[in-house]
Amino acid sequence: MLAKRIIPCLDIKDGQTVKGINFVDLREAGDPVELGKYYSAEGADELVFLDITASHEKRKTFTELVKRVAANINIPFTVGGGIYELNDVERLLEAGADKISINSAAIRNPQLINDIASHFGSQVCVVAIDAKETNGIWKCYLNGGRLETEKNLFDWAKEACERGAGEILFTSMNHDGVKTGYANEALAHLADILSIPVIASGGAGTPEHFRDAFLTGKADAALAASVFHFGDIKISELKQYLCKCNINVRLK
Repeated sequence: MLAKRIIPCLDIKDGQTVKGINFVDLREAGDPVELGKYYSAEGADELVFLDITASHEKRKTFTELVKRVAANINIPFTVGGGIYELNDVERLLEAGADKISINSAAIRNPQLINDIASHFGSQVCVVAIDAKETNGIWKCYLNGGRLETEKNLFDWAKEACERGAGEILFTSMNHDGVKTGYANEALAHLADILSIPVIASGGAGTPEHFRDAFLTGKADAALAASVFHFGDIKISELKQYLCKCNINVRLK
């Protein structure tokens, strides 16, 4: 069985790492280059860099900052935010990204998934989905959680998979930053209907939450931000804990 992955996430706004609750009330969490370097040394399996206001502000991701982070890490690096066309993908891959995460642009132009997969390979294309549950229905959101769409989480994830996405990064907006655990029921359903890896995001507060995302939610990877940025959980200690729970993780 493939090892489960632990992935810290750098949410970037104005060149700084930030973290909020339910996608609002952002506070600064540190320098992205220094954080990336720290996580790479601490045993993270991958690093995700999301320019969280690029789509809303209708601009491109900060290429120079991506280059600086990439130069200081030695783990796979996923970059998202403000990616609208193949030229953006090429620019970020040249800057040091290994994978590209698309969210709003994919919903607006689903063909972009096909194009990235056919030009660069499915392994490069991560489709990120921000979704919120209301009355038992999961709806997808655009522009960093600002704009509700008519798309259903599960239908859209399946379509993205069929179009060539290599992974689905699902963030539950209901759980984001509140540290009460991941959306394990929705995660398990995604795992059941998809043939590609699912990354859990939104809700990590304790090591047990990661355990539950893997065992109950059937996630292939678990992403978190504030619990790592503010020192609540150390990745090396988290992996030791997961090992004791008989969950296959890579140890340094």
